[in-house]
Amino acid sequence: MSGRQGIIVGISGASGAAIGMRIVEVLADNPHYAVHLVVSPAAERTLSEEVGSDALARLRALAFRHHLHSDIGAAIASGSYPVAGMIVAPCSIRTLSAIAWGQLDNLLTRAADVQLKERRRLVLLVRESPLHLGHLRSMLQATEIGAIIAPPMPAFYLRPQSLDEVIDQIAARAINLLDLTKLRAPAKVWSGQGSEGG
Repeated sequence: MSGRQGIIVGISGASGAAIGMRIVEVLADNPHYAVHLVVSPAAERTLSEEVGSDALARLRALAFRHHLHSDIGAAIASGSYPVAGMIVAPCSIRTLSAIAWGQLDNLLTRAADVQLKERRRLVLLVRESPLHLGHLRSMLQATEIGAIIAPPMPAFYLRPQSLDEVIDQIAARAINLLDLTKLRAPAKVWSGQGSEGG
């Protein structure tokens, strides 16, 4: 990776594929990071429907490496492969539940589990509403084993003027949760001021 720090970005089939795409765009724009991309089959469809028919091709071009969802033998499936952490954006309830309860039958969930066992940061942008008790229990379980649950909530106090601004804020917030400032900060990070109140 020529000195670049690896970061895994997983995109699952929940609505909100543009957030995952923006995260990849921001990280790929910084020469200090190398994006390892994993896209689920359901996410391929969501990307096409929500972002455009060329979205997956654009993502693959941006990533340092695109790994097949089925390739559980990929380098990022091993704890010995050094990365800074992983973001799943958006994270479907199916993917959340699989991570929470150790159902590691594909590369996305396997790579996520590796982050947890290696005590690296795993950020899950869980995209679902409303939530039933089963969803909440999966979130609790994932949190107890070390994941960061970060639903893609807009920062309304910043008064976003467009959907792009909302996506940018959510993407930057997710990247910040990896605590990359200990390495080198991404080129484009949100540093908004304000409070959501109590």
